[in-house]
Order: sequence, then structure tokens, then C-alpha cells
Amino acid sequence: MTGGVNETQSLLDSLGLSRKPENKQNNNELGADAFMKLMLTQMQNQDPLSPMENGEFLAQISQFSTVSGIKELNGSFAQLSTAMQSNQALQASTLVGRTVLVPSEHVVHAAGADVSGTIFMPVTSPNLKLSVLDGTGQLVKTISLGEQPAGDIDFSWDGTNDEGAAMPAGTYTIKAEATFDGEPQALETYVYDQVQSVDLGYGRGIRVNLAGLGTTNFGDVIQIK
Repeated sequence: MTGGVNETQSLLDSLGLSRKPENKQNNNELGADAFMKLMLTQMQNQDPLSPMENGEFLAQISQFSTVSGIKELNGSFAQLSTAMQSNQALQASTLVGRTVLVPSEHVVHAAGADVSGTIFMPVTSPNLKLSVLDGTGQLVKTISLGEQPAGDIDFSWDGTNDEGAAMPAGTYTIKAEATFDGEPQALETYVYDQVQSVDLGYGRGIRVNLAGLGTTNFGDVIQIK
């Protein structure tokens, strides 16, 4: 390895190149022009029957390629990120006043209005049901949806309990459960809500403020009506 270092240093000296860049940064990397000149000269001076084994030379190739590639990738990703953020901001600004579907275990019941949402079924089930619980965790309504195929299954709750009495306005918890191979399994629920405003949230991502469910990330929006 020592011989390789001396050979490379001698070659640098003969070419009038320095291992330190002219911008006075404290690193030992070659600039692009100097690196290419060194590489071509060293290749031209090799004995074809006995090529030079220079560990430092190979390390320089790897280091130069890696650093140069990372810089180019960083620049590309920065441009892509800016473009994506601008596109998301434009899309989010058009959501105000519209209804969106977001993942949620809660629904906000308002007097005289139905609550609606979707349950995703991975496979067909002979029995799907939705339970509605109040703030104390007490069951107030069981909605039997029966046999359902795989896919998105819509549901709605009219705000009444199992006896048909109207429940007070407020936030309720919903739980979906289906039977698969004789075993009950909990499923994720998605709820519709109206967008009241959009927070561009520079530095922390775009968020949408919903009428009932509060603030959620723009990326969590599943569907727009």
C-alpha cells in the first residue's frame, strides 16, 4: 500500500497536480478535471502485461464516483421534492368545502345528519358488523352488514341507538369486525368529513382541517368527493 501511495503522489507531482483543491477546503479529494487527467495518464503509463496494483488509485475512483453521484442525486431529489410539494399545495388548496375520506376510528355525530364511511374487506366474509360506542365505551348501536365480498364496503349511521332513540351530538367510536374462517377480525374504518381549511405547513407537511375530525395529514386523504 505504501508503494501505491508513493507512486500516486509522484505521478501527481509530475503532472503538476495537488491533492488539495484550490478552494482551500480541508479534504484530500481530487477535482473532476484533475482526477480524469490522473486516471488517463496512469492508464497510459501502465505495462499491459503487468498492470499497476494501486490501492489508493482504486480507492480514489470509488470515492470520486460515490461523492459525485451523491451530489447529483441530492440535487435531483431536492428539485423533485420541491416540485412534489408545490403540486401537493396546489391540490390541497382545491379541497376546501369538499368531502374527503380519511382513516379514523371516530365519527362526529351532528343532530339530523347521518355519518358515513367505508370498511375495507380483504376477502369475502359471511358476517360483517359495525359497532358504535359512546364516550364512555358503552355500545349504543350495532349495524349488521351481513355477508360481504372483498373490497370497499360503505356504511352509514343515522345517529340512533339500538332502540331507535336519537343519540346526542358528539364524538363516537366505531369498530368494524368481520368473520374469516370462523374467527372474528377487526378491520380498519374510513370516515367521510368536510374540509374547512388547508394548512400548507411549511417544514411540517401539508395538513387539512376537517369539520368534525380535526386536523389530518394531506397524505392520509383516501378519496375526494
